Amino acid sequence: MGQISKTRIDRLGDRLRKRPVEDKDLKALDEYRKSFGEAYENVIRRIKQELDLDASGRPAKSTNSVIGKLQREHVRLSQMQDIAGCRIVVANIDEQDRVIDSIQKVFPTASLVDRRIHPSYGYRAVHVIIKAFDKLIEVQIRTELQHSWAELSEKFSDEIDFDVKYGGGGEKIQGILQVSSNLIEKYEKTEKRVTVHQEYCDNQLLKDMRTQMMNTKKDIVDIINSFRMGEL
Repeated sequence: MGQISKTRIDRLGDRLRKRPVEDKDLKALDEYRKSFGEAYENVIRRIKQELDLDASGRPAKSTNSVIGKLQREHVRLSQMQDIAGCRIVVANIDEQDRVIDSIQKVFPTASLVDRRIHPSYGYRAVHVIIKAFDKLIEVQIRTELQHSWAELSEKFSDEIDFDVKYGGGGEKIQGILQVSSNLIEKYEKTEKRVTVHQEYCDNQLLKDMRTQMMNTKKDIVDIINSFRMGEL
């Protein structure tokens, strides 16, 4: 697909919201998706070369996923931020903040969507939106706990109800996902307190905070593992 105006792209998006979707519009969407390849490869390459970080991802969101998002949300196709994207998983929230800062230095015009501050149905992560070759590329940065939660949500989205990620799937599933997300938030807040206070707090207080972190992490892992194995 050659360079086309945002107006034409958004008109395509408007048509894709309607059912049934015409074959010619599916073909146009497929071409539009594929046009993100060069920008995606550029972002992946720079992250690797300049930051020595490995990012896994996909050069294009599936046509069904794009159409589903257009039909579910009030978003223009030309402004959809996650048609192409990659993911970086780090050990903890301190490392997450460092990676975010490093990526923003490499891509100074990038914008942030911080789902730690405003989680989406329990989903926690930070998304860095990078513009390359006039395309928006989403870089998801997750801690290991955030990633485990997201994988669980994805699993049940695939196996039970696609809308689990958007509040569907029933009260039981949403309740457990929310409880585990709240525990991750509690863990992250304690982790930040340890980082801030470790230079001048007494040893006993630090020990108590670290014990609280360990107990909270165990609760999170137990819930996620039980949910994965169908025990809840």
